[in-house]
Amino acid sequence: MQSSEKVAQMIENVERVMIGKTTEIRLVFVALLAGGHVLLEDVPGVGKTMFVKAVARTIGGSFKRIQFTPDLLPSDVTGFSFYNQHHGQFEFRPGPIMGNVVLADEVNRTSPKTQAALLEALEEGYVTVDGTTRQIEAPFFVMATQNPIEYAGTFPLPEAQLDRFLLKIAVGYPTFTEELALLDRVMHEHPIAALESVMTPEDIVHLQRAVKHVYLAEEVKSYLVQIIQATRFDPHIELGASPRAAIALMRVSQAYAFSMGRTYVKPDDVKAVTPYVLNHRIRLKQERRHREMRPETVIEQLLAQIEVPVMIKEKVSL
Repeated sequence: MQSSEKVAQMIENVERVMIGKTTEIRLVFVALLAGGHVLLEDVPGVGKTMFVKAVARTIGGSFKRIQFTPDLLPSDVTGFSFYNQHHGQFEFRPGPIMGNVVLADEVNRTSPKTQAALLEALEEGYVTVDGTTRQIEAPFFVMATQNPIEYAGTFPLPEAQLDRFLLKIAVGYPTFTEELALLDRVMHEHPIAALESVMTPEDIVHLQRAVKHVYLAEEVKSYLVQIIQATRFDPHIELGASPRAAIALMRVSQAYAFSMGRTYVKPDDVKAVTPYVLNHRIRLKQERRHREMRPETVIEQLLAQIEVPVMIKEKVSL
């Protein structure tokens, strides 16, 4: 089975739960194949939690949920060591971060100290408790959610934390037709109850390794770097994209091309994923924010100003 067929199979499976969200579902699996994590930002009730559960069932991995609250402690996330009197020694009790697919629900409702407990896990795939570092079993994929319209009692994620998420995606409301179809599907039983896996965690690890071999021509690399550099000199942007953002854009572009069944990245692949990679990695100047200008708008304007290179040679598809 070709890579594009495998991704299509996973997308189709999740679409049984998430109607009309093909683009968003593809982006989530692109992030998974690129070895990164996703921040889902949208209003309550659009299906963010069901989205994460459907992804976990699709890849057949263990699913863990962390409900972030103001009183949540770092040890509630990473786990803790306790003294077992029966065995006469300390034992480690893993926290919910030790899973294949982890839902970090309402991540901006907990304290910065607890948010920081996620940093090592998101970046390195390890947790350190009482001086001992433990590796999280692969694949490790965190999908965090946050509500963009409720600010009371929340702790906005700092730039260092946001930078650990490969993509930021909004689920969005369904159309009239899609919402009618949704009512029909959930009338007797929610489709998540019957959802089965179409992949295994081992399959995902294999695909993640294959993504790293997707070819980037020099002109595509140059185009990618031009985009990153442009964010640092744009008059609307106060904080531009970092070198880590350049690496993220490269990895996501490779995974996106892979999901389309190609062994090489097109400039259009880079252009397609740039808004999702950079919208949470740039900070607009204060006067622009007061004018209600959004990062996505600035990125679209920036992309329109950069010439898209013409591929000299195309590789053979997978």
